Amino acid sequence: MASVVLSEAEKVYIVHGVQEDLRVDGRGCEDYRCAEVETDVVSNTSGSARVKLGHTDILVGVKAEMGAPKLEKPDEGYLEFFVDCSANATPEFEGRGGEELGTEIANTLCRVFSSEGSLDLKSLCINPREHCWVLYVDVLLLECGGNLFDAISLAVKAALFNTRIPRVRVLEVEGSREVELSDDPYDCIRLSVEELPCIVSLSKIGYRHVVDATLQEEACSLASLLLAVTSKGALTSMKKVGKGSLDPESIFEMMETGRRVGKSLHAALQKTLDEEESLGPSRQKVGFLG
Repeated sequence: MASVVLSEAEKVYIVHGVQEDLRVDGRGCEDYRCAEVETDVVSNTSGSARVKLGHTDILVGVKAEMGAPKLEKPDEGYLEFFVDCSANATPEFEGRGGEELGTEIANTLCRVFSSEGSLDLKSLCINPREHCWVLYVDVLLLECGGNLFDAISLAVKAALFNTRIPRVRVLEVEGSREVELSDDPYDCIRLSVEELPCIVSLSKIGYRHVVDATLQEEACSLASLLLAVTSKGALTSMKKVGKGSLDPESIFEMMETGRRVGKSLHAALQKTLDEEESLGPSRQKVGFLG
């Protein structure tokens, strides 16, 4: 993961500020940076979104393709995640430097978004045991400015909200089943993302914890807790990252903060997505090159 080198004086300044609920950029411990969300930014995808959170810039594209259901779940579709850590984001990703981080993020996303009840995977089934929709979710890290997991989860949820899947009919022809794809671009199905969780990362700095940590704050934190939180405040998964340890009391406090902040995060994201969609085709697009 992208990192910065800080002097001891800089670390002391950041840590002491967090203890007083005053961060370097003026935010409180439970405040997010201003986020920019835009959907439908890549034309040759089923759905796409770009999220800028501070200096973190994420682009997500979703491609729906027909495939065979998994043997253990013959009546469901599924999601496949791929994360590309662009060398433009940070020099540390040059060569194969970003592969390990990309694999870690992809595995975390698969665990979070494939959890039971988060997405109606049965709606992706076309013909049990034979055909289903497979959603290939490609994540591109354009710039790393801290708090990657939260920004990526917001971008994935926005992209899935924007995803349109062509309507399919299964026809019986001479004893065999054939799949017919609709030619009408407006004849499509939408995914319900209401129960889809977002990741809230809480970084322990000194005796307190902060959300949406910057690179400088991440350098001062030895342990973080990643929480997958639904719009109703329910926790669906949890992961601890970092070399440091967390005591039980801190974990419970971070879980409560994650629930509270996660609900606000979901509400703000859904409001933005609804407002953008209400503008229709007339809205001005910035795109990922803007």
